[in-house]
Amino acid sequence: MAKLFEPITIGNLTLANRIVIAPMCQYSAENGRMTDWHAMHLGNLAQSGAGILTIEASAVSPEGRISYADVGLWDDETEQAMGKVLESVRRWSDMPIAIQLAHAGRKASTAKPWDGGKQIAPNAENGWQTVSASALPFLPDENPPEALDKAGLARIRDAFADAARRAARLGIDAVQIHGAHGYLLHQFLSPLSNKRTDEYGGSLENRMRFPLEVYDAVRAAFPADRPVTMRVSGTDWAEGGWDIEQTVAFAKALEARGCAAYHVSSGGLDAGQKIPVGPNYQVPLARKVKEAVSMPVIAVGLITEPEQAEAIVATGEADMIGLARTVLYDPRWPWHAAAALGATVKAAPQFLRCQPRVYKDLFKQA
Repeated sequence: MAKLFEPITIGNLTLANRIVIAPMCQYSAENGRMTDWHAMHLGNLAQSGAGILTIEASAVSPEGRISYADVGLWDDETEQAMGKVLESVRRWSDMPIAIQLAHAGRKASTAKPWDGGKQIAPNAENGWQTVSASALPFLPDENPPEALDKAGLARIRDAFADAARRAARLGIDAVQIHGAHGYLLHQFLSPLSNKRTDEYGGSLENRMRFPLEVYDAVRAAFPADRPVTMRVSGTDWAEGGWDIEQTVAFAKALEARGCAAYHVSSGGLDAGQKIPVGPNYQVPLARKVKEAVSMPVIAVGLITEPEQAEAIVATGEADMIGLARTVLYDPRWPWHAAAALGATVKAAPQFLRCQPRVYKDLFKQA
């Protein structure tokens, strides 16, 4: 059997294969509430044959959204809206579902990407005051964030825990904490955005302190038999920034706390980043982490071909692969990968008749 289609266990959760549908913001929520778009979007991906489906970055508070159109999980209304979508998806799919809990920090209060994606001023419609580790804007011409005080840190930490409890009530199978792409927890980790002089800034130990506190709060709030994982940027791709050695140290600290998996992406913190984009460009970062920890490591980024994905897991560079834009473009990518690699994939009975004769053993019934 192709390694990509072997089962894998994350914490107590066993997945049918090693394909992760990564979280992808849809910018289609209303006041944080999921809409019919999400039922259609997630329902489609839940028929893909992947091992697990991850709900997009879901803000733990209104000011933690990237844009005013982001999904949230901070009150009864956002929880009920998400529950309605999940009920529809689960009626037709038993694929495990994870959620990414997030706070955008200084990269919040923006327009939708197709409307330019620029920051919206606090006093403008759909805008609000952002917060961060330090009062440093992402771009020089943006409104600076407010540096969080101790009360603000406690408020956000508690919001992550509350969102995790809501996710548990919704029956979500796993939580991923967003510590990547220049959002709030990454802003604490990187010395480029964290200039604090208290116990949350300066040394690596201090810069990791708040993200680790958030992990601990989420882990305590989410059922012990369901996994909590972390997504990180392996490097800022900027001089003097967060790098792979610090990423490995953070991974070790998380593993010691019971973190169930580590999803390694990169970038997003500094506007001057220089990313050598190409196929597998982030896989070496995942490999460095995998060499240092025993928890499963997920690689992501321009993984588009079945043989490419198989090589990553078969050679031990990572334990799993994440798909985002690839699976938006081709929502049946796991089917096609199984066909190419001589594996089988679960499909709903409504789809069984579409199985090409040349791949007559491709599908197993859901």
